[in-house]
Amino acid sequence: MFAWIASPEAWVSLATLTALEIVLGIDNIIFISILVSRLPAQKRNFARNLGLMLAMLTRLALLFSIVWVANLTQPWFTLFGQDISGRDIILIGGGLFLLAKATHEIHSSLEGVEEAKPKLKTVSLAPVLIQIALLDVVFSLDSVITAVGLARHVSIMAIAIIVAVGIMLVAAKPIAEFVDAHPTIKILALSFLILVGVTLMVEGFDVHVPKGYIYFAMAFSVAVEMLNIRMRKKQADPIQLRKEIAT
Repeated sequence: MFAWIASPEAWVSLATLTALEIVLGIDNIIFISILVSRLPAQKRNFARNLGLMLAMLTRLALLFSIVWVANLTQPWFTLFGQDISGRDIILIGGGLFLLAKATHEIHSSLEGVEEAKPKLKTVSLAPVLIQIALLDVVFSLDSVITAVGLARHVSIMAIAIIVAVGIMLVAAKPIAEFVDAHPTIKILALSFLILVGVTLMVEGFDVHVPKGYIYFAMAFSVAVEMLNIRMRKKQADPIQLRKEIAT
């Protein structure tokens, strides 16, 4: 099972797959962070960590069910001349859920800004965990299929998933706090989820969307928003702004 340890190619594959799992998990972190933001403050960290652990268990379960995952890629029926597989159904359903949830969250956020005394409705832990679990299946399915295509050894895939989730556990809280502290970042993150939802839907209809374009657009948008945040901080501190202009 671990005969690959002496192979340099296997270690390169492990490093590449781990990095890819982290990148693919960023949207998962954002979604979980937004969901748990409606929980009471004392429950958020627990729910966030539990959600990421659920994501890891879901990915490992799918990984060790490779035969079942492979069967999901086989056509189940034909609709309007288009072959529809189990994977397509999961991607389309997950995309629709992301669109609906992200749109609802954007509406709630904007509605709260317009109110004189905005009140954030809190929710219980169970519904949040159910939503996280459902989306974990969608995000994990694409991740596991990618992993199977990049590595030949199940143990390499499993280690990559565990290491990636461990790094995500460390990064999740700072990311969540940053998103909560900056409302514009939250709206931007929700817009990313709409983009991911649309991408999942079109891929469910066998229209391939290069991930590089999506991640570049996200990175560019975040970079622009970072500049906006820095500019707003400078405008809020005119003394510091005058010092920088003088220098």
